Amino acid sequence: MPRTPTPRPSLLLLAYLAFVSLGLPDGLIGVGWPSIRVDLGVPTEAVGVVLTAGTIAYLTSSVLAGFTLARLGVGWLLAGSTLLASLALTGYALTPALALMVGFALLLGLGSGAIDAGLNAYAAGAFGPRHMNWMHAFFGLGVAIGPLIMTGVLGAGLSWRWGYGLVATAQLALAAAFALTVRAWRDRAPVPVPADPVAPAMVPGNPAEPVAAPAGEGGRPVPPRIGETLRLPAVWLGGAAFAIYVAVEVTTGLWAFLLLTEGRGLDRPVAGLCVSGYWGSLFVGRVVQGLVAERLGTPRVLRGSLLGLVAGAALIALPAPAWVTVAGLLVLGFAAAPVFPLLTLTTAERVGAAHADRAIGLQMGGAGVGAALVPAAVGVLLARTTVVVLGATLLVLTVALVALHSASSRLTQGRTHASG
Repeated sequence: MPRTPTPRPSLLLLAYLAFVSLGLPDGLIGVGWPSIRVDLGVPTEAVGVVLTAGTIAYLTSSVLAGFTLARLGVGWLLAGSTLLASLALTGYALTPALALMVGFALLLGLGSGAIDAGLNAYAAGAFGPRHMNWMHAFFGLGVAIGPLIMTGVLGAGLSWRWGYGLVATAQLALAAAFALTVRAWRDRAPVPVPADPVAPAMVPGNPAEPVAAPAGEGGRPVPPRIGETLRLPAVWLGGAAFAIYVAVEVTTGLWAFLLLTEGRGLDRPVAGLCVSGYWGSLFVGRVVQGLVAERLGTPRVLRGSLLGLVAGAALIALPAPAWVTVAGLLVLGFAAAPVFPLLTLTTAERVGAAHADRAIGLQMGGAGVGAALVPAAVGVLLARTTVVVLGATLLVLTVALVALHSASSRLTQGRTHASG
């Protein structure tokens, strides 16, 4: 088993806070939108325009971040992106019209996508399985805190704008912290080398051979060409895996309430509590399995989690009493918990350390596509058929995810054996 990296406590704290900050805006808009639409004089469905603009910008930024890390460095990327997010949230707080809010949503998406991709790329080489899982758990904490902030602001008789102003101030402080620690972010430990035969890739076209990247001026490694990264099949398999995983996570959370109420006959308050249990199992799972992954090893936990996803989806798909469906939601949430962080952590093993930053950026883009397109498509499917089809849809998606991961593992192992 590879030696677990020991991250600097100050950088680890900043990474946790950054992921909390990523989740905060997602929680703000859900509670704040009824007040926002009245204040701006727009219909309820106008929120879709804001969310779509943010998603497009997030996808663009997360993909490009992987290609700009080598030039800017992770410290400056995080400082600039967090400052951009703070400016965007300040714009939300001051905007007089929907058109301007859409523009600020673009800025927020650009900042958030770069923070997400930049931190994941850094953590994949500097953090171990425990902290990688915990970092992603803090995103869920941010999503949970956002509604509390906006609820508190509105409950105090203040405008919704104060909620965005408070979060903008927090983002500004975080941007200053990143700027003050730019030098510290430069010192990233090498990606840990697994003890098994599947070694991390270092050169394009042969991810099994640990050959150092060529050196340029000053002895610094020269990053491979973009085309070399894009020609690696493992890069595209990874992007597809992230798209499907996030599609499963978001689709389940979005449509489970409808399944429990209309398909299983639960009362709305009980169904809402069960959906909260699903998200809670995801958060708890990342905290618990962060420890388990270091004891049992990342590959074993990842394989078990993928199989757990299939088992949870199968329970949801069964034409059974409501408690079986609820059990399936809890199993799926707990099993899903470590998949995203551990797939990110093992990116270098699949594509090579020289290509890892770019591949992670593309994977974040794939995740954004999965979150934006698949849940909406499933909604159309449920509207034209029946809500109980949700379980079968999740089962197909989880099986496809297992197949993608197996194909990526065989590809890496095959190249390893060929090089030996």
